[in-house]
Amino acid sequence: MILILDFGSQYTQLIAKRIRGFNIYCEIHAHQQANKIAYDNKWKGIILSGGPSSVYDDDNIKIEKDILQLGIPVLGICYGMQMMAKMLKGTVVVGDRFEYGQAQIFIEAESLLFKGLARENSVWMSHSDHVTALPPEFKILARNKAQEISAFFDEAKKLYAIQFHPEVSHTIGGDLILQNFCKNICASKESWTMHNFYQQKIDQIRETYKSGSVLAAVSGGVDSLVAAKLATDALGDRVKIVFVDNGLLRENEKNEVVAAYQKHLSIKPIVIDAADYFLQELRGITDPEIKRKKIGHAFIRTFEQDSALKNENFDYLLQGTLYPDIIESVSERGASVTIKTHHNVGGLPDKMSLKLFEPLRLLFKDEVRALGLEMGLPKELLYRHPFPGPGLAVRILGEVTTQSLETLRKCDKILIDELFAHNFYHQIWQAFAVLLPVRTVGIKGDRRSYAQVVALRCVESKDAMTADWVKMPYELLGKISSRIVNEVKEINRVVYDVTSKPPATIEWE
Repeated sequence: MILILDFGSQYTQLIAKRIRGFNIYCEIHAHQQANKIAYDNKWKGIILSGGPSSVYDDDNIKIEKDILQLGIPVLGICYGMQMMAKMLKGTVVVGDRFEYGQAQIFIEAESLLFKGLARENSVWMSHSDHVTALPPEFKILARNKAQEISAFFDEAKKLYAIQFHPEVSHTIGGDLILQNFCKNICASKESWTMHNFYQQKIDQIRETYKSGSVLAAVSGGVDSLVAAKLATDALGDRVKIVFVDNGLLRENEKNEVVAAYQKHLSIKPIVIDAADYFLQELRGITDPEIKRKKIGHAFIRTFEQDSALKNENFDYLLQGTLYPDIIESVSERGASVTIKTHHNVGGLPDKMSLKLFEPLRLLFKDEVRALGLEMGLPKELLYRHPFPGPGLAVRILGEVTTQSLETLRKCDKILIDELFAHNFYHQIWQAFAVLLPVRTVGIKGDRRSYAQVVALRCVESKDAMTADWVKMPYELLGKISSRIVNEVKEINRVVYDVTSKPPATIEWE
């Protein structure tokens, strides 16, 4: 196994995902636990993640120096590199500028870590502090264009450090670097598969939930579908599927969800109509964080108070929560920075009568889809574009009203219909429309119009942790724009979002 010590990077779980993709098992543990678990001889290698701290912060986080002297291979990434340098008597300087985004590095030495890479490589940087002098006996492995140290190593001691992030897709050759570390340097076995995960998870669920009934809250999205299928495979009819129509759904969403569950799980979901309640809770709310929390609370209150569920006496609430939801919502391991609250994580009330059951919380979207295929779910359901739990509420900037929802539904349907018509839907990760709280002057039917603006967002991604905007064909964009302004009377201007994640998030709110 590979041990990943988390120092609070937004990308820590992405390291694990990449390694699992090589069929190598790994575990993430908080840096606070390092001195207790790192000495276990089951580890084949240790990775020190990045993080938001500086080694010169008053409350800087570190591990025992002995962990670097166990003879186990260690790879320090970003903050992990700086911490390794400082602990081993190198020099780290607080930067006067921030190196962020794409950068070029130049390899200066032969090493197992960079085996197979070209001499010049494009990588993803995200740091300000940098190493200016190496620890004794270490060698420079790579520099950037400014001749700053981008990687160093001591092959004899199996200690490696890199300033960039190999785990993000923006780093060319990042997977090869992690493969070299895990396979060539650590000699880890390729024995972890989604088939094994499924079997182990079924056993774990049955062992953990020996009694009690489960309320499976489904949204129609991939995550809740796979979670519900996994739970029903393990617990059978102790799981009840519940779909809440919160009024924040896409056009015809409720009917499609009910039909899908009847067809593929042979279960007719309990359907609760709570649209009026949710819209009432959102009345006058414009702050996106408050929106998400209001929606999270409204879901729980609906489950607890709805007459159709009161006699069921549920013990657990099943949710399709994934790790990107968690890492952006809460500082789960004490060092990461909260980006935004997801309604099903940080947006839940502190006191609930139901205990949470989240079997997918350490998986990424592509792993969830692979698990779904393993369980026999159809591709057409598993490869639907992601849809946020708070629904259209976080795609309406400003107050959510019946009118704004209707306007956005029309725009969203036109966008998706045209993507399907041009065989483009399955070529991209996600596409949606965002209703903006601004009006602009236009001309409709030879008359002045003063109407709203809609933004289109189309991104490509592998895991939702990073994403690039899609270079859509102009002809297709033009067709979508033309249909929206002609068919949706409330809209007279369409704009296209050309921002990657980071610095933006995929959803606008």
